[in-house]
Amino acid sequence: MLVITGVILLMTALVVVGGISLRAKEKSYLAQETELKKQIDEEKARSQEIDDMEAYVGTDEYVEEIAKEKLGLVNENEIILKAK
Repeated sequence: MLVITGVILLMTALVVVGGISLRAKEKSYLAQETELKKQIDEEKARSQEIDDMEAYVGTDEYVEEIAKEKLGLVNENEIILKAK
């Protein structure tokens, strides 16, 4: 009877220790899942920004902006004022 009680107590202790270990792993996995979801959201936002920029680059407005900024070109009806 004493041996059976000892075996039952040992098995109970093993289950408790295993449960504690599993809870710790679960917390770790939940934290990792949260971090990965955050990274996914950031990458989706970045992807949207890239898509928006790609659409903007194809517009006449972008071409005009770059022509003015990089090449110093102006429209026919614009007047350029320079500071001395």
